[in-house]
Amino acid sequence: MDVPTPDLVCPDTTWAMGRVSSYGWGVWESRLHALFAVQCRYQLEDESAHLDEMPLMMSEEGFENEESDYHTLPRARIMQRKRGLEWFVCDGWKFLCTSCCGWLINICRRKKELKARTVWLGCPEKCEEKHPRNSIKNQKYNVFTFIPGVLYEQFKFFLNLYFLVISCSQFVPALKIGYLYTYWAPLGFVLAVTMTREAIDEFRRFQRDKEVNSQLYSKLTVRGKVQVKSSDIQVGDLIIVEKNQRIPSDMVFLRTSEKAGSCFIRTDQLDGETDWKLKVAVSCTQQLPALGDLFSISAYVYAQKPQMDIHSFEGTFTREDSDPPIHESLSIENTLWASTIVASGTVIGVVIYTGKETRSVMNTSNPKNKVGLLDLELNRLTKALFLALVALSIVMVTLQGFVGPWYRNLFRFLLLFSYIIPISLRVNLDMGKAVYGWMMMKDENIPGTVVRTSTIPEELGRLVYLLTDKTGTLTQNEMIFKRLHLGTVSYGADTMDEIQSHVRDSYSQMQSQAGGNNTGSTPLRKAQSSAPKVRKSVSSRIHEAVKAIVLCHNVTPVYESRAGVTEETEFAEADQDFSDENRTYQASSPDEVALVQWTESVGLTLVSRDLTSMQLKTPSGQVLSFCILQLFPFTSESKRMGVIVRDESTAEITFYMKGADVAMSPIVQYNDWLEEECGNMAREGLRTLVVAKKALTEEQYQDFESRYTQAKLSMHDRSLKVAAVVESLEREMELLCLTGVEDQLQADVRPTLEMLRNAGIKIWMLTGDKLETATCIAKSSHLVSRTQDIHIFRQVTSRGEAHLELNAFRRKHDCALVISGDSLEVCLKYYEHEFVELACQCPAVVCCRCSPTQKARIVTLLQQHTGRRTCAIGDGGNDVSMIQAADCGIGIEGKEGKQASLAADFSITQFRHIGRLLMVHGRNSYKRSAALGQFVMHRGLIISTMQVCHHIHHVPSVLLSAGPGREARDGDALPGAVQGPHQGGILMYGALVLFESEFVHVVAISFTALILTELLMVALTVRTWHWLMVVAEFLSLGCYVSSLAFLNEYFGIGRVSFGAFLDVAFITTVTFLWKVSAITVVSCLPLYVLKYLRRKLSPPSYCKLAS
Repeated sequence: MDVPTPDLVCPDTTWAMGRVSSYGWGVWESRLHALFAVQCRYQLEDESAHLDEMPLMMSEEGFENEESDYHTLPRARIMQRKRGLEWFVCDGWKFLCTSCCGWLINICRRKKELKARTVWLGCPEKCEEKHPRNSIKNQKYNVFTFIPGVLYEQFKFFLNLYFLVISCSQFVPALKIGYLYTYWAPLGFVLAVTMTREAIDEFRRFQRDKEVNSQLYSKLTVRGKVQVKSSDIQVGDLIIVEKNQRIPSDMVFLRTSEKAGSCFIRTDQLDGETDWKLKVAVSCTQQLPALGDLFSISAYVYAQKPQMDIHSFEGTFTREDSDPPIHESLSIENTLWASTIVASGTVIGVVIYTGKETRSVMNTSNPKNKVGLLDLELNRLTKALFLALVALSIVMVTLQGFVGPWYRNLFRFLLLFSYIIPISLRVNLDMGKAVYGWMMMKDENIPGTVVRTSTIPEELGRLVYLLTDKTGTLTQNEMIFKRLHLGTVSYGADTMDEIQSHVRDSYSQMQSQAGGNNTGSTPLRKAQSSAPKVRKSVSSRIHEAVKAIVLCHNVTPVYESRAGVTEETEFAEADQDFSDENRTYQASSPDEVALVQWTESVGLTLVSRDLTSMQLKTPSGQVLSFCILQLFPFTSESKRMGVIVRDESTAEITFYMKGADVAMSPIVQYNDWLEEECGNMAREGLRTLVVAKKALTEEQYQDFESRYTQAKLSMHDRSLKVAAVVESLEREMELLCLTGVEDQLQADVRPTLEMLRNAGIKIWMLTGDKLETATCIAKSSHLVSRTQDIHIFRQVTSRGEAHLELNAFRRKHDCALVISGDSLEVCLKYYEHEFVELACQCPAVVCCRCSPTQKARIVTLLQQHTGRRTCAIGDGGNDVSMIQAADCGIGIEGKEGKQASLAADFSITQFRHIGRLLMVHGRNSYKRSAALGQFVMHRGLIISTMQVCHHIHHVPSVLLSAGPGREARDGDALPGAVQGPHQGGILMYGALVLFESEFVHVVAISFTALILTELLMVALTVRTWHWLMVVAEFLSLGCYVSSLAFLNEYFGIGRVSFGAFLDVAFITTVTFLWKVSAITVVSCLPLYVLKYLRRKLSPPSYCKLAS
């Protein structure tokens, strides 16, 4: 036997070799081989794990390597995290606290592991595990957590906590320096307003939840139908859902009142698509004679564990009491997800998921309390000012020489200089934000705007990324047929009457030929079979193209209900009465509805369809019947769909197919015009489809059907085998036509997007629609300009494919990115930082086939990796997670309901309104809030500077410890906070110099100059005067004058008489007035001159544009 070399075995192998003789070669041979195999396996696993941890190298050197050597690239430099003392002071303590709290929460409240389940029909008691209640809860608090929760949200910010500590200190007699109301009134006002607003919002959420949870549904039991609340539905219940009723939980579709065994549901609140989806009932239960027979059978559903993917489902239906047992595979077409609406008929389903395990709840993120960036900046500025306040107090105590109870003096200095962080700052900002929201709702240029979150209006003016939905947001989701191209001739909107004439003449000729021949359809079949041998006329080609369009689709005509007619009678009559006035079309794609509506307008109408047949009505009223032999639905991988039909009048079998040009070009026969015309239509913003056909003989179809059936029964690689069989038919197909459909955009979408781009806002489109559709809309809406290239990120499924595609993408410059949700998931799994870095450099990004949670995750990634402010806008229930995750969420009230509008911070009625909302109201709110914050701090710095000057000159600083400064009116626009020390020094030293002989009146002098300075600075800052501003100026001055009488004890030096305190004779003298005016002018004029020169020498960008 060959013993493995020592370097390939573990160290203990040497000891083992020494004892081989005592055990025998056979035993040790097997052990050594096993040991060697295990070690090799671990080496490979370690190497694989090492490779998986190795991110992509995004430097130029890394990209120049061989593509096959992607796994040998060195580790990328990801964002450097700060460590050490600086990291701990800035963010480390938050991280540690969050981690500890999260660990405690997970210990106290472990999540239940989700498992697959077996659900018996109508027998909830047979469920092996306990499942969550089917109740919806969007409330953030309960009765016990409301007050603690709201207080925590307020005082977790240093600014509010500082105000609370300062206010509480006034209960200590040794530290009291003023009236309690001057401290507690502003803080109490802020808390009262906040708690009232939160209570109202919480009560509204409670009412909405109660309304949904109290909806009544019919539950099928052994004793018949009983009414049950939505919140009382359990897994295993058989629930009956009527037309236009919301589906309360995730169910498997068992039966329907529709004769075809299928129904339509509306999924706009789940995936954002307004098109109806066709659902098919389980054939075993649909074929039961009566509804009550569901309890006479022994059947169960095996369902996979709950997951977030709304586009897939795997399960089986088993009936045990039949011989042999019936097993039926279940897929997404057999499911009814919660929060969707039944659009046709009455459905019966068995509940498989409830409550938080439903797809809709799992794809909805919990709302977060949004805090504006301005509030965070003010909070950080407050910390800096507090450090300055502590340093200043320490300096003052040091100047006193630390005599006496110096620690008490230190705290009193902290209180005396607390004007640096004025307690009225939050009050003024909250009042200002309420006014900004009121102005938005009263703007006549954007009617219907609703401000639901009044704490972040300034966020609208600080946005960098705008993430928008497509369907219903940028587009109206209304398709219009625009172009038909036959290769040699093209028909547009103004020449559709020619097509109508050709179709009418073609069918009139065919009908006359068929009616004039006694042999029925034989001559017609001969005529059609001989047609390909000669060059077809334009009329014949138009006829074949229109016929292919009206047959190759998944559209179903739906007839509206009539008053006083039951469901069964209605559908029975619908098969016979094909009246045009009450017929509508439904399909999973609006493109197909537009195509069928166009064929109706030119004379060939789809009047009926079920799972096995279609009926068409010709211009003369004749009904043509076709049998559907096979249907190949559209998939994102194949990019095409097909159907095999048999004409019942001629028994001809034809294979029709349509799809994207990239998928159809290799399939159709050689031509020299398809690629060029597809490019022309794409440049016009049209969505193109290539239509082709292939005639099949009976023998060819029978051979195909046997191979196709065999492939569908395969248990291994079923999808690949089925695709291979279908592709055997897709060869040398006859090209019939090229169609162009336009998706109507919302009003003024193009100028709005252009304006946002010019303002420096990057726009990302996140949609659940197909890649081709999203690309067309990006072009037609000018989200991607005509001169920009588009890089379509190909489908990737592994790390290697993602690496190579990122290599290719990085080599391109100034091009828009289009990527699917599956590829995005792979890139974020392995190369999250690198992908986001590359995507942020693109002028526009389009993400298609995105789930609701993927949309929210993209928003979160942008926030984490860029640190910029994000805004999300949408109109459907699938956009709620994205809207709530963004720094600023905007909802549109549209065709998809009000779910997004109610969950958003701001609600508008049209997409074009976002331009004025951001550019005008957002910008003004930000500038005004910033100016207001600066002004309040500027005033506090002036007062604090005056305090310091008094103390340095040994004036009892308690004289300046209270109120006249609080009476000043806060303006709407103001200078920067750096002007405070300058103006405070001028006011104090000017009073000391000019009024040296009247120093006993220094308080009245300094505060009068302070009030005049503040009012003058407001007047010099205001750009557009309003009568309210004039009133506010005079009202503020009047308040100060009246305060001289009400607060007279602060304006004298002893209690002698009222006149001695107020000293009216002194403050009304000409000397007092001109000296105070001189101090005021000296404090304001230099700053205004510097500001004027700065605006002249270095004007803002908007001033340059305006000029």
